Amino acid sequence: MRLDGKVALITGGASGIGLATVRKFVREGARVMIADINLEQAQAAADAISGEGFEGTVAAVGVDVSVFSEVEAAVARAVEVFGRLDVIFNNAGIAGGKPLLDHDPEVDYAPMISIDQDGVYYGILAAGRQFRDQGTGGVIISTSSIYGEQAAELSFTYSAAKAAVISFTRSAAYELAEFGVRAVAITPGRVSTPIINQFSPELRELFASEQLRGTMTAPEEIADVVAFLASDESNVINGTVVHVDDGYSVYKQRLDLPTF
Repeated sequence: MRLDGKVALITGGASGIGLATVRKFVREGARVMIADINLEQAQAAADAISGEGFEGTVAAVGVDVSVFSEVEAAVARAVEVFGRLDVIFNNAGIAGGKPLLDHDPEVDYAPMISIDQDGVYYGILAAGRQFRDQGTGGVIISTSSIYGEQAAELSFTYSAAKAAVISFTRSAAYELAEFGVRAVAITPGRVSTPIINQFSPELRELFASEQLRGTMTAPEEIADVVAFLASDESNVINGTVVHVDDGYSVYKQRLDLPTF
């Protein structure tokens, strides 16, 4: 088991990519603190996983990642319950958007920046301090997005926040290397999460067509990559962006080419 003995904190861990990653980590031998703004849902997930033969390997904590003191408390809780921290997966986030000129900054800018951008900064800071104080190093994995590297419709604020995650990752890797800390960002494409699954079948079909396999990515497929990045097998992956977008960024649209 590639994560045997490791302790991880996963934000947004009660659903979607976060929950799939919790399950993957536990199967790989890790102990996991499920951190989510919905504590009831996080506890239900922890109870379910414990009942599947993993008792003592999972716990839950409520956290609003837009509040630094709550992120600090979540890190402290993971250490209190499991004795240490080895990995943080800054995964909590929200999506949505509208045309830029229709924005109300208090609605369409501030909340997304505070969660998708500030929440990652807070996770990096709180976990980084814990790793330094432990003297054992650690791994910081943060969820960016394909939108963090390109412009897209209705995503002015979302793209900005996800681009910041990439910049945070590079800077964290540089500054924290002396403490044995690695930092990596992932950029998912179209993933079958509750956020996307609420859209119409027609829109989901369009999303699927934008990826090379012509299908939506399963959260479990992202979790597989995150588990690898958290493991010692990926020690040379540091300060970089790992694309987990099934080729979304390779092309914009397939063309019916003429015969030459």
